[in-house]
This record gives sequence, C-alpha cells and structure tokens, in this order.
Amino acid sequence: MADEQTFEVLLSEFRRVGVDPDTFSAMLALRPEDALRALRALPDGAGPSAFLGQLRKNGTAVSSARRPDKRTNRIVQPPRDKSA
Repeated sequence: MADEQTFEVLLSEFRRVGVDPDTFSAMLALRPEDALRALRALPDGAGPSAFLGQLRKNGTAVSSARRPDKRTNRIVQPPRDKSA
C-alpha cells in the first residue's frame, strides 16, 4: 500500500474507532500495520483506551508517558518531574 493511501486508511480507522490522531502522539512510534491491526479489531467508537488495550494484547509496545483521560477520551501527558 502506498504511504499516502496507508495514511488515509489509518486516519479513517482512527476516526471510526474514536481516537483523535491529532492528540495521540503514541501513534507516531507505531508501525502502520500494527496500528491498523489493532484498529480493525475494535468496534466503532471504542475509544483510545480500547485502542491501547488492543495494542498491548497484540504485543505492541506503547509508551506509557501518555494515557487517555477517562472523562474526555483525549490523550494527556502526566506532569513533568521538576526535581531535575
């Protein structure tokens, strides 16, 4: 699949599942085929938590630095450690 076509398919699947790709920076570290495999296994509107769970179920490493906020379904970054 051509890169542009792959990107369009990914965006479509993210929207279908209810994951905002603009706020989901962890997707930048994923291989497109891993992301598509996880997304296609989910029902419409499953949300970011389900997507992360599916990635873990498939054995795909996902950074835990960001996580979905359960109230808003948006990806949030934890507060920075100011001790350094």
